Amino acid sequence: MNTLSYKTVSANKATANKEWVVVDAEGQPLGRLASTVAKILRGKHKTNFTPHVDCGDNVIVLNAGKITLSGNKWADKTYIWHTGYPGGQKSMTAAELQKKDSLKVLEKSVKGMLPKNRLGSALLKNLYLYEGTEHKHEAQQPKTINVNEFK
Repeated sequence: MNTLSYKTVSANKATANKEWVVVDAEGQPLGRLASTVAKILRGKHKTNFTPHVDCGDNVIVLNAGKITLSGNKWADKTYIWHTGYPGGQKSMTAAELQKKDSLKVLEKSVKGMLPKNRLGSALLKNLYLYEGTEHKHEAQQPKTINVNEFK
């Protein structure tokens, strides 16, 4: 019997084929865009997906500040954190966070969909957010994908 035919192949840092992709976020809903970007960062769309290895692609998001939220989420959605001091709970609405730093809304959303460990931190470093349509990664020859048609 050929025992090599049914062995599970795990990807590692050397065998992971990482690519560069460009996503246009203009007019996209926040959650749907963030879940697609997180899936690409994690590498779940690849056949050699391995849960404990960074085998996902590098993602460049253009127009990251032009995402949309439905309903009253700009006013109702709150981001809460604690400073560590007594009575140090702070909060900010999505509109306030968008005004302060328009890229943070998408970054926080994607970060929440990644693993909460060292792998998640490493995966987040593969995300590049830009305000406009220009980016500095032309040398990597990224391919453009449409998140609405991505499976």
